[in-house]
Amino acid sequence: MPFAQIYIIEGRTAEQKRAVIEKVTEALHEATGAPRENVRVWIQDVPKENWGIAGRSAADLGR
Repeated sequence: MPFAQIYIIEGRTAEQKRAVIEKVTEALHEATGAPRENVRVWIQDVPKENWGIAGRSAADLGR
């Protein structure tokens, strides 16, 4: 059973997350041949202050 773990900075809409789940599921299905119903996708929203970019938090960078 393929399992994808995706970490993204908070702020994506439910629609965007659904699109990610759909596209990642399809990619894993195509790449591995696993049935779509066996693919699992977990999206983890990370608070901006917990995401570092070039030594600064994404919150400080206005991302």
